[in-house]
Amino acid sequence: MKFIEMSGQTLFKIVSPKEAEPLHRAGVTDNCLLRVNLQGDIEIRRRNEWGIIGGLLGDFEHRVRQATGLEWV
Repeated sequence: MKFIEMSGQTLFKIVSPKEAEPLHRAGVTDNCLLRVNLQGDIEIRRRNEWGIIGGLLGDFEHRVRQATGLEWV
């Protein structure tokens, strides 16, 4: 599966305030390491695992690539 990794700070730049609220409740902070897959699933790096915490909708593929400058790998 392909992902793009980013910080919580970067993710908060590409989501709406409505989308950000559940991310905050899931424990996402500016310094968290996250990854998003091609289906829009958001995973957070926990101490010993990646945990799915939500998903992105809409034109997320373009928003993620534009915000990070990265391609899906």
